[in-house]
Amino acid sequence: MALLGIIPLGATRSFAELGRGNSLRCAFGNRPPWADGLLARRLLAAALTALAVILFLRGDPGSERTAVVVAGRDLPPGHLLEAADLRSTPHESGTLPAGAVDDMAILVGATLTGAMRTGEVFTDLRIVGPRLAAVATGAADARIVPIRLADTAVAEILRAGDRVDVVAAEEQSPQSSRPARLLLRTALTVVFH
Repeated sequence: MALLGIIPLGATRSFAELGRGNSLRCAFGNRPPWADGLLARRLLAAALTALAVILFLRGDPGSERTAVVVAGRDLPPGHLLEAADLRSTPHESGTLPAGAVDDMAILVGATLTGAMRTGEVFTDLRIVGPRLAAVATGAADARIVPIRLADTAVAEILRAGDRVDVVAAEEQSPQSSRPARLLLRTALTVVFH
């Protein structure tokens, strides 16, 4: 005799009858014995996965945090930085890149070397300065200097990081016939606009 929809041992059930019944209590009584263990394992796996995601997103609460300067909005390359472009945000010290900037005053008025996304951490190499020149060329005495292009169409094909020869030439006139001369060989393009 079945009590609350539980089928006595030795009774045979067709596959179509498993998990079916007139009520929820009947349906649970019609389950095979291994279904309880499977359900428990799946619920435990879901709970542990949710816990792992929460702990991953939270980060280490005991880690040391440092306030650093990040981009307050998307910034184009060559942009002259203003206070409105910057904001200070605490980050875990162990995850910060080398050279992370923690003082906004250093960045205000500086020129950005490449595009930056909102929330990206500023480093000493993201702005035009002596450190960028030394790292880009490998020479401690390297400098970044502005050069005016004679042909603005050249700016269309230049990218930061390109190596170029810098040639000085005077405008041709009947009185002057000086040849063009090479000023720099394989100069590194840092930023242009």
